[in-house]
Amino acid sequence: MVSVIPLKEKRLMDVKIGELPSWILMRDFTPKGIAGAFQRGYYRYYNKYINVKTGNAGVSMMLAAYVLFNYCRSYKELKHERRHKYH
Repeated sequence: MVSVIPLKEKRLMDVKIGELPSWILMRDFTPKGIAGAFQRGYYRYYNKYINVKTGNAGVSMMLAAYVLFNYCRSYKELKHERRHKYH
């Protein structure tokens, strides 16, 4: 038997292209709904990468993001030094 899931409860990856506009209109775009979406995303990330018994992939990802952010921030200064001769 195939169980029919209501369109409102389907995940984005399970929605067909023709159902996408109606699925988007069923989302909660109030401030409370948007805050809930961010909270669910944070808890999903935290439980998947940070709150694990072994490994530290979440900490490594945050460190990599920090390094990339600082590189992008200082790229303007680094750009002038890359072809500079020191002799």
